[in-house]
Amino acid sequence: MATRITALDTDIDLLQAPTGSRAIHISPSLPDIYFGSRRLGSFTARRPHMTPGSLSTVDLQQHIYNSLLESRTADVALHVRGTWEAVYKLHRVVLIQSGFFSSLFTAGFLESSPKLSSHLLGPEEVDIVFDDRNITRAAFEICIARLYGGGPPLYVSPSLIPTTGHPLTPSFPGPAPPTEPPHGHHPASPNFLLSLLATSVYLSIPSVASQALSYILNTVGPYTAVQYLNVATGIAVDSSCGDEPEAAVGLEKIAEMVKLSSIANSTPIYPNANSDKSDLRDVLADRLHELDMQKEDPAESDNESDAVDLSRYTPSFNYGAVSDKIGEAAACWLARWGPDMLVYEEKASRARDLDLPAEVAGSTPPVNPRRRAGNLPSRPSLEEASKSTPHRVPVIWARGGLTPTWIRELISSDALFVKGERERYDLARTVVELRRREGIDEDEEKDWEVMFREGIYYTNMLVDDIIAISQDVSPTTGRAYVPISILQSAHWNQSLLRCHITAKPGGSPAAASSPPPPPHDKELALCNTTAEILSSLSKPPQQPFAPDERDRVYYPVAQDSSLRIGDSNGIEGASMDQLFDPPTPSADSKSATRAVTSEANFFGLKAERKTASECIASDATGKARWCPYPPYRFAVEFWDIDSLKEKSRLHSHTIWYAGSLFNVYIQVVRKKGIQLGIYLHRQSSIDPIPGPSAPVQVASKGERGHNKIPSLLQPIPTSVSVSSVHYSPSIHPPTRSTTPHSAPSTSSGLATTYESTSSSIPATAPPVAPIQPYRDPRPCVSAYFSISCTSSTGSSITRFTSVPDVFSVSQSWGWKSSSLRTEIGEIGADGQPVKPPVPAPRELSLRATVILGVV
Repeated sequence: MATRITALDTDIDLLQAPTGSRAIHISPSLPDIYFGSRRLGSFTARRPHMTPGSLSTVDLQQHIYNSLLESRTADVALHVRGTWEAVYKLHRVVLIQSGFFSSLFTAGFLESSPKLSSHLLGPEEVDIVFDDRNITRAAFEICIARLYGGGPPLYVSPSLIPTTGHPLTPSFPGPAPPTEPPHGHHPASPNFLLSLLATSVYLSIPSVASQALSYILNTVGPYTAVQYLNVATGIAVDSSCGDEPEAAVGLEKIAEMVKLSSIANSTPIYPNANSDKSDLRDVLADRLHELDMQKEDPAESDNESDAVDLSRYTPSFNYGAVSDKIGEAAACWLARWGPDMLVYEEKASRARDLDLPAEVAGSTPPVNPRRRAGNLPSRPSLEEASKSTPHRVPVIWARGGLTPTWIRELISSDALFVKGERERYDLARTVVELRRREGIDEDEEKDWEVMFREGIYYTNMLVDDIIAISQDVSPTTGRAYVPISILQSAHWNQSLLRCHITAKPGGSPAAASSPPPPPHDKELALCNTTAEILSSLSKPPQQPFAPDERDRVYYPVAQDSSLRIGDSNGIEGASMDQLFDPPTPSADSKSATRAVTSEANFFGLKAERKTASECIASDATGKARWCPYPPYRFAVEFWDIDSLKEKSRLHSHTIWYAGSLFNVYIQVVRKKGIQLGIYLHRQSSIDPIPGPSAPVQVASKGERGHNKIPSLLQPIPTSVSVSSVHYSPSIHPPTRSTTPHSAPSTSSGLATTYESTSSSIPATAPPVAPIQPYRDPRPCVSAYFSISCTSSTGSSITRFTSVPDVFSVSQSWGWKSSSLRTEIGEIGADGQPVKPPVPAPRELSLRATVILGVV
């Protein structure tokens, strides 16, 4: 007969059977554990209304989470060292949901074989060292709690979230006001979201990583864009900013903090020559500094001394494709809103020089716009700015914001929202003087030299502007911003291009009625293929002391494509592989493909210009086409698009380039749903110039404040996939009889005329005819072009590019897309579009940058 033996230490009943019989192992069920009572020598369960199978999933989940909160039955103790040091008593079976811990405990490492005696002596201790400064205690505890199926909900202040109704965040022009999160919620500041992303990526927890990344991409704004960009480029999160809880809310007791005395007496993780500090509070910070991966400039090393200057080291942390996604969103935002933010920084800087109160400097933008800026970029009204309370101005262009290299590339970028090249020069000049007022930095001056030499296309300026720039001298250095040789070269290229265009014989009247010749017959033979460039390098120079042809600059001729920079689709619920997968070409040729970007090309913002040697190295086929003349760059802006009637046109301002007039117009198309078309139009020099789109002044004070701001607890709306068609709207041929020839304040369109008054929406400004130094006599020209449309909040760009198309007079080419309509509309909590205010505030507009080049 079997003898019953009770295992008092392990709660296991053992049956000792006679020889030849089976031994039966009996354990209490999970309901027995919940509702049982322990008696010496036996186990008695009390289950008044419960059966072993009636434990719900919720009860089991709560039981597992309580095991974390109460540190019960832990089989592993994680001794974590990083920006903090603590011990966490946890459970392997829960931790292996994380990719990091799964590899640690199941992939054959030493930690994969727990000691059998660990339960008698306590959970086995495993050392975890985080060498990433971005990983913080609160973020780590949130990640661990999510593995246990719990943890506090995250609360992101609604004032941090840009919307289509408030694209610069509801609180701007002030920073987000302090808000009290709901009880039991953890405040998710930008710093915390970055830390949570870094921690979840390190631990490989995709659900947390995708949520953190989604929140980051949807909180890009004036006070976070530079911070997010810094992290995307490897700069550590600035933990000194803000008053944030050290531990996760509700999880303060799961960590057994290691006392400072034990830290000081412990063996350092890495030897440190400077570890003999007397203040124990600095010991952990010193040890953390030794964990950082350092990068240095070899030219800055001191060969005369063996002492290590820690101030020269810069920690670098990068998270691959995840960092690139953040960098894209921040870079797109800066390209759209950067010039607007400079207005506030310049005002604050000059006020400090005059010892004016900071709140006066920051809260009131200048009333007078810069010369030639027109409506680009838009600025908040004086009434809105003057209402704001004292605040700090977002630092973007001044020191403490963007690095000099990023300023150089951003100002040089084709995507930067400035009206034209003269306005680009004015912006660059203002930024440089803003930085110089804080002192001359020789390293910065090298970037400014490159920016003024390569980043601005003086060839596309009027001669009057070139003369004015040649006489423009910095009040700080007393030197001209642009070397005279650069301006002389630009003027020479202007003359060469003019000669090519005006010397080309135009079409005769008889030829006009004949079938149009092939597109290449309309070209000026300005471009070279890569093979032709390679052939030219093998020829001896035609003139002595001629510049090296290998250094000659070329600009790529665009190809047909639709690209998306800063696309946030598909992030929610993505796996780690999906978060890190590079973009793949879309199966639908009409859909935009996510661009491949990285820090090397400044997340898609770097202007495309190459030397002859670089052209050859980048094109193995030898078929790519390159032009020696820079393309024309300009920006356009449209307001109150929702009030635009079908097939009606809303124009931009008109520009002159290479002997022809061009403008951009938008048009609503109701075909397969509501789509918005955007087109480049060759304007007739005979027809009246159409009036450009203009904002209507806000009627009443405080109108913005009544707009309801959606809570982040509701799903954050994301843009839909782009479905675009590139075609010439010749199916709607322009009818000259509908073009008015009277009042100059009238804008001509296909079917509608807009008066430039606030009573007509969309409103237009009086038309302004650009100066035309000469005219292209050809009835048809061939030109490539690109139109980059920014999203309403600025965190993404959709770029349409086209191979050279033939533009006859009054001919248009462009794209229609359902996503352009979505970008300017806000989706409410019910999933339906929210009707925008009419008239829309100045900042509610569709902005686009255009690249145009003749071939």
